[in-house]
Amino acid sequence: MSMLKRLLVTASIGAALIASPAAAQDKRIALVVKALGIGFFEAAAKGAEEAAAELGDVEIIYTGPTDTTAEGQIEVINALIAQKVDAIAISANDQDALVPALKKAMDRGITVISWDSGVAPEGREMHLNPSSNPLIGNMIIKLAADNLPEGGDVAVLSASATATNQNTWIEEMNKVLPNYPGINVVATVYGDDLADKSYREAQGLMASYPDLKAIIAPTSVGIVAAAQAVEDAGKVGEINVTGLGLPSEMAGAVESGASKSFAIWNPIDLGYAATMIAYNLATDQATAEPGASIPMGRMGEVTLDDTNAGAMADPFVYDASNIEEFKSIF
Repeated sequence: MSMLKRLLVTASIGAALIASPAAAQDKRIALVVKALGIGFFEAAAKGAEEAAAELGDVEIIYTGPTDTTAEGQIEVINALIAQKVDAIAISANDQDALVPALKKAMDRGITVISWDSGVAPEGREMHLNPSSNPLIGNMIIKLAADNLPEGGDVAVLSASATATNQNTWIEEMNKVLPNYPGINVVATVYGDDLADKSYREAQGLMASYPDLKAIIAPTSVGIVAAAQAVEDAGKVGEINVTGLGLPSEMAGAVESGASKSFAIWNPIDLGYAATMIAYNLATDQATAEPGASIPMGRMGEVTLDDTNAGAMADPFVYDASNIEEFKSIF
């Protein structure tokens, strides 16, 4: 990879555009993140550079504001319009506030997609979700079942009872439960995404269900708290804690054995896929429309729904084989 050069947008924004030197005919794709200096997005930028290297005629401009505000992203977008980039792939700080600036970009012939955190449909050509509700629902029960070949009792530790995303994932999990014979969901409890309450709820599950074999927590707060509760109860090896979590927060639980594996999106894959999509749209090799399938290189294809949104892949599984690599990233 060629040496990175730094281009200041304007002193007033204080944002840097980091780009590889490229030939004039190269497609310039701007990866706009919520804020600079965040490990998750720096990993996405690594994936974008992998896509650029694979494509061969792409210059990546990695940029974003210094804080997670819509105003900061709007200034960055306006600077990119002035530079006449070919595509903007953005993880939005506000789904509605960015629409006028992104409409302006599209009016100037710039391809605009959102990824990770979406923009309202009128402000982008398509949106790339890291995964989908059905894929997440299946993954969280699969993570438990894969380590219970003989079946067993499992329980769910969710965030709040009104958390729409959590409830949807649990509904999707229950739909596919018949695919995992012998797995018995004995309870769903709520820790309200508070570490101390989640810890107490996990303790309660262990006390109420002596044959409990796994706790599934589709929340990054709950999964850490449950793993700590299992460790403190001396039940590592008896009860497996799994669900959705962050590698940096779950590394200790994986190392202790309290969690055999867990899942979340892979930011490297996400940046790679967003870049591939932006390139294919900007070069007219694909069109964003309901039902369309857009190539994402090694990540396969994304199929768009009636809002021009689609899911990248199953959540990525983290375990002892890869936790060291990712725990320093996010």
